[in-house]
Amino acid sequence: MPTHVNREGLGMARLLMVLSSMSPLFVLWAIRGNRLIPDRYLLLGCAVMVIMPNAFLALRIRTALKLKERRQIDVGYAEDHRDHLLVYLFAMLLPFYASEFATWRDIAAVVAALGFIVFLFWHLNLHYMNVFFAAMGYRVFTLSPAVDTDPLSGKATLVLITRRTEVSTGDHLIVYRLSDTVYFEAAG
Repeated sequence: MPTHVNREGLGMARLLMVLSSMSPLFVLWAIRGNRLIPDRYLLLGCAVMVIMPNAFLALRIRTALKLKERRQIDVGYAEDHRDHLLVYLFAMLLPFYASEFATWRDIAAVVAALGFIVFLFWHLNLHYMNVFFAAMGYRVFTLSPAVDTDPLSGKATLVLITRRTEVSTGDHLIVYRLSDTVYFEAAG
């Protein structure tokens, strides 16, 4: 019996979006410093890990708007996910910030753990977590499209990044695609 595997496209975009979600951690590490790694290398590395993925995300949003990669979504059900940002902050940022970097082995362990987290965020489509969206007044909603109008399957849930404070059943939204499951509503 054949099974359908839902493969999300834009793999590199999703990976860079995951890395952009980790930007606050690199900012904290740059501020904190490290005795093993000289500041010039640590600050450069942290700056690259903050600037590169977020510049890509800004470019991805700009490209989606310019190419009009938009879609209409008829909302069947919407769920606000501000709590995901809190879970993200407490489950990932705080433990990693508190990690002690006394030896190269400690650093290797943290890098390996970050690799696992990047994989899980990427694999579980949690690439929409970004504290900068929250800082700019955006909210994250999980949407279940109305079954009759979803051209894909009627079952796929989507993530909406929007400045709206509420999304209701029956809303008709014009959104821009950042990845196959993450959409951005531009201020209109």
